[in-house]
Amino acid sequence: MKRFVTAVLALTMIAGASLAAQGKYGADSANCIKFLSYYKEYYKQKDYDDALRNWRKAYSSCPPTANQTMLIDGTTLMRYLIKKNTKNPVYFKSLVDTLMTLHDTRVANYPKYKVSALNNKGLDMFNYIKDDPKTLYEGYNDIISQLGAQAKPQLFLFSLKAATDLYNNGVISSEDVISTFQRNADLLEKTPAATTIAQEQKEKIATDLENLFISSKVADCEKLLELYGARYESAKEDLALVTNIVKMLSITEDCQDNDLYLNAVTSMYKLDPSYTSAYYLYKLHSGRGNRDEAIRYMEEAIASDGSDAATDAAYYYELATFCFKNGLLAKAHSNALKCIEIGGEYIGKAYFIDGQVWGAVACPGGDEISTRAHFWVAVDNLLKAKAADETLAEEANRLIASYSKYFPQTAEAFMYNVQDGQAYTVSCGGMTASTHVRTQK
Repeated sequence: MKRFVTAVLALTMIAGASLAAQGKYGADSANCIKFLSYYKEYYKQKDYDDALRNWRKAYSSCPPTANQTMLIDGTTLMRYLIKKNTKNPVYFKSLVDTLMTLHDTRVANYPKYKVSALNNKGLDMFNYIKDDPKTLYEGYNDIISQLGAQAKPQLFLFSLKAATDLYNNGVISSEDVISTFQRNADLLEKTPAATTIAQEQKEKIATDLENLFISSKVADCEKLLELYGARYESAKEDLALVTNIVKMLSITEDCQDNDLYLNAVTSMYKLDPSYTSAYYLYKLHSGRGNRDEAIRYMEEAIASDGSDAATDAAYYYELATFCFKNGLLAKAHSNALKCIEIGGEYIGKAYFIDGQVWGAVACPGGDEISTRAHFWVAVDNLLKAKAADETLAEEANRLIASYSKYFPQTAEAFMYNVQDGQAYTVSCGGMTASTHVRTQK
């Protein structure tokens, strides 16, 4: 009796194990398990030809839920075959279709890994689907609609390229391309960047995205005014709409000097008085020659809590340049100094503009030394400019040579009781700086 009970228990355990295996590994569980093991051994050794023979049997024997790695390894094996069969267009297309199916199968059965699966699918689409912008356009739209800002930055660029190709083929409208650009640009801005390198890549793609849109000539100014004019009139309080209008007109050549741009920027600032909207108003008024209004809005942009130090430095430099060009030398000087104080990528340019400011200022009413001492300060700044940014060296050297001609002669300096290397304070035009005496040799 004891032997009988033991036998029954053993049979029950075997049957239970078989059912459990069948649940995960499907009806043909024995072959599924066997070929999963076989292909994996060859795959580990990078013997992809033998791995493929066994992987195909595993793939046909196992349900997708048997092993996610089987699907991931399958994409590597398909890429291997695709590379080997580039000259066989029919088989090549079949392999690409299989690769796309593997990505979709992984998404359907392993939703936790949807983001990586769809991003990998998007990259494979770019690499292997050629001369078929419709498939690419629809595929990228599907991926981006599912992932949003979690899509890889490159996919936003690939998506717009497919859209512009379809537009050039007469398949979609210019409005479709504009909508694609706006969606992709907005999502790219929200895409997280975990590292400095990732942030730099994201910024480069943002620039490439904008350049592609501009170069496509899909949206010239006349077309944008026609598209957005009526929309604006019917929805002036729609922040998303007026923001899009401002962005689109801002990146379109010669499309800022019109009433729609003026009204949209003003509405955006009214609805969202942020540093961005203040900056757009600065651009608008500076372009129209409204000097005081331009300065006021740029100063509001800088004072905003929303702008970071890097943005403030860029704005200070831009404002210093604007003031210099408009003859406001003391104001240009003060903004250049604020940019220098923050530091960063604009420090060389800020020294350069301040050198030009000191070179241009007039110091009347003094003696032969004090009326020319400002050129010493100008050269000081230009030397710092080229030290901080080597791209400025050529122009800085040209200006240094020009300003140095106005240095006093040694005899002149002696007459006023000053000599080379002596400390000297320059004050003129509402500006003050410390320098040292230099004479012409």
